[in-house]
Amino acid sequence: MKFVDEFRNADVARELSKKIEQTMAHIGRPVCLMEVCGTHTMSIYRHGIKTILPSSIKLLSGPGCPVCVTPNSYLDQAIAFSRLDDVIVTTFGDMLNVPGSSATLAGERAAGHDIRTVYSPLDALALAQRNPDKKVIFLAVGFETTSPTIAGTLLESQELTISNFFVSCAHKLIPPAMMLLVKDPELQIDGFICPAHVSAIIGSDAYEFLARDYGIPCVITGFEPLDILQGIWMLLQQILNTRPRVETQYSRVVKQKGNTTALRLLAEVFEKTDAAWRGLGIVPESGLSLAKGYKRFDAGSVFQIACEEEHEHPGCLCGEVIKGKREPETCGLFRTVCTPLAPVGPCMVSPEGTCAAHYKYGTD
Repeated sequence: MKFVDEFRNADVARELSKKIEQTMAHIGRPVCLMEVCGTHTMSIYRHGIKTILPSSIKLLSGPGCPVCVTPNSYLDQAIAFSRLDDVIVTTFGDMLNVPGSSATLAGERAAGHDIRTVYSPLDALALAQRNPDKKVIFLAVGFETTSPTIAGTLLESQELTISNFFVSCAHKLIPPAMMLLVKDPELQIDGFICPAHVSAIIGSDAYEFLARDYGIPCVITGFEPLDILQGIWMLLQQILNTRPRVETQYSRVVKQKGNTTALRLLAEVFEKTDAAWRGLGIVPESGLSLAKGYKRFDAGSVFQIACEEEHEHPGCLCGEVIKGKREPETCGLFRTVCTPLAPVGPCMVSPEGTCAAHYKYGTD
């Protein structure tokens, strides 16, 4: 297959659907599968994949959106940075409308604070070069997919001896969160649709502990409809044969050891740390902080700020949605108070958020 339309062939999709139905008949019980990638979530709803699956297959959306899992405390800190004199806060666009405890970055920008959208951390670094009288802070939010770009930018900054560039690091690691979900007795996950972008960096070996230690089948899939359907069928084969392992459907991109160059960058610039996730709380060794030789770039250590006490919006169920324990439609704010134009929680803000997917494409 070389072209996108080949990955969306309706005849092949129907054949895969039949195989899935036949396998489920042999399994003879309901099955719960979780995807932990926001792009998978959007693709599942955009292409109506749930509508061609047997009702006995339940697809759960997990913590696959980095914006969604970033806690209010981080947003509150970013807003406090923006209120400092001679500071430019830079961010990817999807962070602008995420509500903090009582404000948003978009609101602070409208109030006159210098907050700018960039397309890469290198854009933020270039901004620091052009404005030596300003302190430029980049909001480093993301999973393993984006963290190597931050590492590379910090190496570039160090080489160019740029002294006015800083990062506020909120990078998260997916496998520790998956382990926490597996241990949750309320979820009863039968298998994981593993993230594609993240896996391109960390490789398939990163999930081996889930199959080995917890007996959870894992399949790394691409984002196209046939990718996802084939990945689901592969998971069901593992469940049917009671043979949990890690398989890679997305072999055209993902390798067993991942991207070794990117992994070396991460090991050079970052170190693992406990991290706060919205909904999940503190997850051990699930975050990245700057290593000793790069601490001078850490905005949280350099700038003295006072943040308001963190609190969530009353009634917002984003934390439960992220864990796969609630559907957006069960939230009293969904489609009424909380919409893409007036989001209450981050799951409605991000284009990878579960609430945004449900709002745009419906529940079926």
